[in-house]
Amino acid sequence: MKASETAQSQSPWTPLRQPVFRALWLAAMASNIGTWVHEVGAAWTMTSLTTSTTLIALVQASATLPMFAFALPAGVLADLVDRRRVLLFGQCWMTLAAGGLAVTTALDAVTPGLLLFFTAALGCGLAFSAPAWQSIVPELVDRSELAKAVALNSMGFNAARALGPALGGALLALFGAAANFALNTVSFLGVLFVLARWQREPEDSGGLPGESFSGAFRAGARYVRYSPRFQTVMVRGGLFVFAASAWWALLPSMVRFQLGAGPGGYGLVVGAFGAGAVAAAWLLPPIREKLTADALALVASVIFAISLVALAAAPKLWLASIAAGFAGGAWLTVLSGFNVAAQSSLPGWVRGRALSAYMLVFFGGLAFGASFWGAVADLIGPRLALVGSAALVLLGLLSAVRFRLGKVDPSRLAPSRHWPAPLLVVDPEPHGRRVLVTVEYLIDPSRAEEFDHAMQKVKRSRHRAGSVRWGLWEDAAEPGRYMESFVDESWVEHLRHHQRLTEQDLAIEEAVKAFHIASDPPRVRHLLSHDRLRRWTRKP
Repeated sequence: MKASETAQSQSPWTPLRQPVFRALWLAAMASNIGTWVHEVGAAWTMTSLTTSTTLIALVQASATLPMFAFALPAGVLADLVDRRRVLLFGQCWMTLAAGGLAVTTALDAVTPGLLLFFTAALGCGLAFSAPAWQSIVPELVDRSELAKAVALNSMGFNAARALGPALGGALLALFGAAANFALNTVSFLGVLFVLARWQREPEDSGGLPGESFSGAFRAGARYVRYSPRFQTVMVRGGLFVFAASAWWALLPSMVRFQLGAGPGGYGLVVGAFGAGAVAAAWLLPPIREKLTADALALVASVIFAISLVALAAAPKLWLASIAAGFAGGAWLTVLSGFNVAAQSSLPGWVRGRALSAYMLVFFGGLAFGASFWGAVADLIGPRLALVGSAALVLLGLLSAVRFRLGKVDPSRLAPSRHWPAPLLVVDPEPHGRRVLVTVEYLIDPSRAEEFDHAMQKVKRSRHRAGSVRWGLWEDAAEPGRYMESFVDESWVEHLRHHQRLTEQDLAIEEAVKAFHIASDPPRVRHLLSHDRLRRWTRKP
């Protein structure tokens, strides 16, 4: 490979060659600047209204708790409804919520309760937007550039984190918090404009009717339950975020009451965090070529823990800012790694639902973690609480022994469509009760244990694609003859099962077929629940 090609492949900017991704990235960064301007205004306003560290921490909790409450239904909607429309609705909602807070503050009518209410309303808009926003990233860039696109989104968010707090601190000092909230209101308009102009290609449904909400919810839950790699991301991400949430929960109290700084100082520390994250995003592509995802997460988690202790011990604002820079780089490295692992574990049909489960864990960890660390700080003080948070971050690394991220080839999630259409002589009634599929294998009895191990992967594959029951049966009269059975909820769901199969599922099936020793391939039967059948005559 030429040197120029190598440099281009390692450049973090290549996804910006895609026009829609570039436009949305720029608009989102402007919107995120507004969000961080709002964060500074909200956090500082609460410190002006009360000295309770619990109430101050609840600002963070109220922003993230709606994600915990609404992430799952929002994820289902992201897979059932045009994701562009979901995003438009969410952005409009947040524009109204930000505007309401700006007006209330300008009228000098804001109270701790109203501040938490409007912050929660903004969180609701984010809850319904986030799964759809995450889900469209693979639509906008090639899968080979997915990791760079995720890192770029994190870079844009954290560049906004670097610029927004400084701007927010200046607005707060010059014009008051109402100006912060007004700027946040205006910042949503760019995203609305780009989304309104985006001509998104409709997804191919294969001629099948749309899924019901409850059916889509169940299918998504089954996928998450039977996807070990995705569960790994949720466990690791949830543990890290819960422990690390002390940074955001306690930072306002640390800056104002422990370091004695004003709003400009708070903006400086948060800005340093964002600058560190931007620097990390710039350096990540070549580092990812040398370190595994698990090693990168380990190193970054240790750096974040050290930064928490450094913040707790910092006697001066400039030392806290240095600690924030390292914390920002570590935060982006850990979470972008988990995000890439989550995205690369999901086929398109379930992306919104599964990512909403990950966001449920992520924002639930932030919400409950912020409340927990705020209460701990009330008991033992914010400095000791930060040290306890660092210890918990390090303790969470033990989960890597059981839950490893590994590496996944994105091409393995491409649709395979390798199941042929079944031949029918009865009308299956598309919405009839259930479909039972059986597959018969003849194997060497001496390889029964190996076969059983391979079939466990088949079990997970069937459930991920939609089956509600699965079983493996051995012929009592003929050792080595097995029958696999799995059940789909209806004929339509069985046809969806056909469409959901990926190259990974094909590889799993081929590995099992290698055990089959009969001359004919494994026999497949489709059986329909008898009470819902209706005979029909096929035209010649």
